[in-house]
Order: sequence, then structure tokens, then C-alpha cells
Amino acid sequence: MKINIHSLHFDAGEKLLGFVNAKVSKLDTFHDGIIAADVTLKLEKSDISENKIAEIRVQIPGDDVFCSRQAKTFEEAVDLSVDALRKQLQKAKEKQRGL
Repeated sequence: MKINIHSLHFDAGEKLLGFVNAKVSKLDTFHDGIIAADVTLKLEKSDISENKIAEIRVQIPGDDVFCSRQAKTFEEAVDLSVDALRKQLQKAKEKQRGL
């Protein structure tokens, strides 16, 4: 699986990039046909503390699955997104198998 990471309005450090790569690459275990994953990390300029957004689009044959989560840290936002995508990928796999 190819993972593309984009950071908007800030420069992501090596530690954050490594964390995102590790989390997103684990999605391979839930669906065999993942082609690529596009991760966008956004820093919103707002007064609230939950201003970090992680958007992840996973390309699978036939369709894409997408999730966007907002949290206090990028790590938390990525965790929440990966959990939601795991469920979506399992449903897509079941649908593909005709269960």
C-alpha cells in the first residue's frame, strides 16, 4: 500500500509522519485490496483546542472509504480516523464477499 501524507498550514515532524505511517499501514490487515491511502493533516486556526484534523482516504477496488476526525492532537485524530476506517473496510470486505 502506498501512503501519501500531506500537512496543511504546518510542517509535520518525522515522529508524527512515522506515527501516521505505522497506524495507516495496519489497515492492510482488514482489507487485502488496499491500493493507496491519502492522509491530510490540517491545522485549523480557531480559538478551540481541538483544532487538529486528520482526513484519510483509502482507495480500494470499486470504491474509496473516507474519514475525517478532529481532536486536540494529530495522534488522537489519526487514531480515531483509523478506527472508523477499520469498520468501513470490514463492511466493504463483507459486501465484496457477498455476506
